[in-house]
Amino acid sequence: MEYKTDFLVIGTGIAGLTFALRVADHGRVAIVTKKEAMETSTNYAQGGIASVFGQYDSFDLHIRDTLEAGDGLCNKGVVETVVKSGPERIRELMNWGVAFTQDSTGKLELDLGLEGGHSQKRIVHAGDFTGHAIEQALVDRARIHKQIDIFENRIAVDLITYSTRMKRGLVTAAHEDICCGAYVLDTKTNRVHTFQAKITVLATGGAGKVYLYTSNPDIATGDGIAMAYRAGALVANLEFVQFHPTCLYHPEAKNFLISEAVRGEGGVLIDSRGRAFMADYDPKKDLACRDVVARAIDSELKKTGDDCVFLDITHKEPHFVRDRFPNIYQKCLSFGTDMTREPIPVVPAAHYMCGGVLVDVDGKTDIERLYAVGETACTGLHGANRLASNSLLEAVVYAHRSAQQAVNDLETINAEICRDLPPWDPMGTTDSDEAIVVSHNWDEIRRCMWNYVGIVRSNKRLLRARNRIETIQKEIHEYYWDFKITSDLVELRNIAMVAELIIQSAMLRKESRGLHYNIQYPEKNDKFWLKDTILRRPFVG
Repeated sequence: MEYKTDFLVIGTGIAGLTFALRVADHGRVAIVTKKEAMETSTNYAQGGIASVFGQYDSFDLHIRDTLEAGDGLCNKGVVETVVKSGPERIRELMNWGVAFTQDSTGKLELDLGLEGGHSQKRIVHAGDFTGHAIEQALVDRARIHKQIDIFENRIAVDLITYSTRMKRGLVTAAHEDICCGAYVLDTKTNRVHTFQAKITVLATGGAGKVYLYTSNPDIATGDGIAMAYRAGALVANLEFVQFHPTCLYHPEAKNFLISEAVRGEGGVLIDSRGRAFMADYDPKKDLACRDVVARAIDSELKKTGDDCVFLDITHKEPHFVRDRFPNIYQKCLSFGTDMTREPIPVVPAAHYMCGGVLVDVDGKTDIERLYAVGETACTGLHGANRLASNSLLEAVVYAHRSAQQAVNDLETINAEICRDLPPWDPMGTTDSDEAIVVSHNWDEIRRCMWNYVGIVRSNKRLLRARNRIETIQKEIHEYYWDFKITSDLVELRNIAMVAELIIQSAMLRKESRGLHYNIQYPEKNDKFWLKDTILRRPFVG
């Protein structure tokens, strides 16, 4: 079956839904999402959105904090644009029904929290479940819009591109430079459908599931990055994977994040003996940037042999802790830890991709009619390390800018180029009876990335990881073309691709900067590496 639409949005997080709502008055919108619409990384975000509302805060301070966290690789123009757009975008979310926590003192419009790397309180939040409040409001609004169709339980397989042939001497190279939509697998029927679109937007979130331990939900398999790369788009800075310092350490506490806001409200990291150790690593102690804190915890665990460290906020009044962190309090209590009386056991986990599909200031990729927004994109805001709570800010600002540009583009698009798209061809494939191949490779990739391409890296570890991933890639390639695709196979193919790209990027950067730390090159090298790491799929002649 073929669907035709003006805008195809792949993903239902804050970026995808904001884009959809902004363009829906100008054309038909189809939104494709892997699970239910609410199952997104946005929905699990606890902390909030960083923006300037405080009486002692300023755009200049927020810009400075972002640039400092990014360790030299932020695009200053992008940082200024995003930071200065924040208050207006947050008020728009409020108008759309997002109930952010109000300031109880009456001095400010909103209650503002403090997180690591920020010099002022500027975290706009809705209790400690900000993402859920945003996601619910946007999903509710999208569901009632007459121009928006939401297709749940659909996973995008590949982008559909129009190829132009460029002759260079005796070599003919193909470059897919116009996106016409995507092939999409219905996971309920296991049938692939063609979604033809004048404009396609990748808003698929991050790739935390490339790693064994992650704060991300199961959907975070790097689909947008992998699809864009296969289609020939530029990707950038994929070596910069942010590991959140504090995920709840418990065998049954899958993916549960202990928000940075706990440290912002006075939480202190301690070891198993009760010693506060962050002063040994940074003058900002527990409010240092995430890359510093994650490496500090990793170092402490290696020195002591312990399985975890602890986050202690027991010095605060119990009623304050329960009121400020109701979600975290209840979750920890369900696993036997009363955070008002005892420290929370925590470990680092893969959290956020600072790199992604390379885009301009309006979210456009180098493939015509293809946009990327949110964690899928590399905008230049985060540089080598994302400042806490800048992710939702970036998503909503870029979704707004991309929507404005896409509406303008829609008026000039020649729809004839993408007519008569070829249907998905399953010819020669059979149903697989070897699901163990998928699950085994999935597990091996994630363990390999955690062990060799994690918080601390080395040349030997990276080489080992590259060799293993190359072998797995060959196995997946053979399997992919022999058997009918399933959602598990699509995700496996994507995490293998993203793993390979992370390794390639990490091997190229011969220094340590931000989230990328290589023990062979422990210092920064501004002379040669004050630049982005950019990759493009080799053309096949």
